[in-house]
This record gives sequence, structure tokens and C-alpha cells, in this order.
Amino acid sequence: MSRYTDNGTIIMDRPPSIVAYGSAAGRMEAEGPLGSCFDYVSEDSSFGERTWEKAESRLQQHALEQALIRGGLSEGEISFMFAGDLQSQCTASVYSMRDSGVRFFGVYGACSTMAECMALAAVFADSGAGNLCAALASSHFCTAERQFRTPEDYGGQRTPTAQWTATASGCVIIGEHSAPPYITAVTPGRITDLGINDANNMGAAMAPAAYDTISSHFEATGTSPEDYDLILTGDLGCVGSEILRDLFLHDGISLGDRHNDCGMMIFDRDRQDVHAGGSGCGCSASVLCGHILGRVKGGELGNVLFCATGALMSTTLLQQGESIPGIAHCVQIRSE
Repeated sequence: MSRYTDNGTIIMDRPPSIVAYGSAAGRMEAEGPLGSCFDYVSEDSSFGERTWEKAESRLQQHALEQALIRGGLSEGEISFMFAGDLQSQCTASVYSMRDSGVRFFGVYGACSTMAECMALAAVFADSGAGNLCAALASSHFCTAERQFRTPEDYGGQRTPTAQWTATASGCVIIGEHSAPPYITAVTPGRITDLGINDANNMGAAMAPAAYDTISSHFEATGTSPEDYDLILTGDLGCVGSEILRDLFLHDGISLGDRHNDCGMMIFDRDRQDVHAGGSGCGCSASVLCGHILGRVKGGELGNVLFCATGALMSTTLLQQGESIPGIAHCVQIRSE
């Protein structure tokens, strides 16, 4: 059974296994550096649907389907589904799962949703509450722009600190301890708010949360950056990543080349006009499921700290003068 530490980290005594994983992405993501890693790629952003919102639900279904195929599983074998997206009321997840019959938990953590879903699924699996628990997250550029900023046909200018919401999805299926990759610990985050009120500078809003959660994880597990093959954040982009490094350097800790960010990995910033990098909960979910977990399973990466970050913003509250709270959740993934 799992153990709860004083600072909030949950240590798995018998770490649950990631038994299957799958990813899906749009054409722009497939044209990026990781394009060959995704299990399913659509030729356009509509995924055969008439609206962007329906397209995102279809995107999730493709990621789940790929995970089931990889694991040789059926949808009926999943005990609980933890899923989320950026749409209001997690509607992409709701409509993607409405005909499945799977017990469903809708989760919202903005861009941190995948790590939050994985943490919950891991604790459920470790407790024996369910045989197989799935974590699923997605984002879609056009649904996110319509909801949080300006619709595409408005033609608004993007600032240099703005990030590009990835049209992508990832799914992880977690079960009892059997084979690698293993989830050995999770550190849920605390809400942080340093007063950032620019919806086009989410990296700055999220970086302090990433610093707080990763620091807590280091303290609880007695580890340092040198103990990890990869410390993977998502999605701070270039602005938030630089802030995160500076915050740790202030403590005398260098993340060095062990840190990378999903928002910096999914797109080619020199060739693709994404400004500060990628974002959206589908960004970190697809990079993890498409590019990272296979390397852990194969033993290339032995110890990975996956820390997904979220800007918990409300367009209404921003218009009322409020700032953007940040959140980050850590999931430690090991090959042994």
C-alpha cells in the first residue's frame, strides 16, 4: 500500500505498472520533431467531425484506442477512467466516454491534467480499488482559442510569450505491480499565485508551481536532479522553463541538461510559428505517451520525474482584474 509523507508526497510500496499507453495528434504536431512518435495522426484538425469540440472528443477516442491495442485490452476491462481537457465542464472527455459504460471521473487541472489523472489512477490501482485504471487527457488548438482567448477568425496578434495549444491526446492504463514502467511516487501540487494576469504568459504563471512541487518531491524522496535521467515539465515553454531554472539556481540547485519541457519538445520553434512553445494538457500527455514511456519501458530512461503544470485561469475573472493561479503535479516513473 502507498505511504503518505508529511509534505504531501505519496510513496508506492508496491508500485503500480503502466500496462499500456497510446497517443494521437494533429497534422501540425506530426510535422514537429516528435511526429514519428505518435501512434495516430490525423491529416487535419477536424478528425472527421463537423466542429472543433467534437473533433477533440474523437481525438481522445483515438488515444484510448491506441492504448487498448498496445495492451491487448478491451474497454470493458477498465475499472475507472480519469479524464480531462480544457473545455468547460470537461465536455471533450464527457462526450468521448458517454457510450463506453466505464466508471468516469472528470478531472480539470488545465495543462496539469495528465499528471493529475495519472496520480489519481495510480493511487486507485495501488489501493486495489480497481484492476485497471486509465488516465486520459487532450487539448485542441481551436477549442482552446475559442474558449480562453480569441476565436480563429478574429485574427488577433499573438505576443512573444504566448504558447501554441497542441492538438493532441495521450492515454495511460495503470494496473497492479507487474512490469515496467512503474509509478513509484506522486506529489500533488499546491496552488501558487504570484500575481501574473497575462493570459498570453502562462509559463510565468506556472513556473512557481512547478518549482514548489518539484522541490517538495525532492525533499520527500531524498533525491536531487542528479538522481533522474529526465525531469520533464509540461508545459512551461521557453519563458517558464527559464524561470524554473532560475528559481532552483537561487537555491544553489542546477537542473542542468536533465530538465526538458514538453512544450519545447513537441514543436520546432525555428520552423513552426509557435512563439514560446507548445501548451495544453494534450501536449504533455502526447509527449509522455508517444516519446517517453517507450524509452522507460525499454530501459533507456531509468528514472523520470513527470511534472505537468497548469494555469488555472478564468477569462471572466481575468476581466475582473484577478490573477492566474498555477498548479503542478509530479509523477515519478521508473524502469525498475
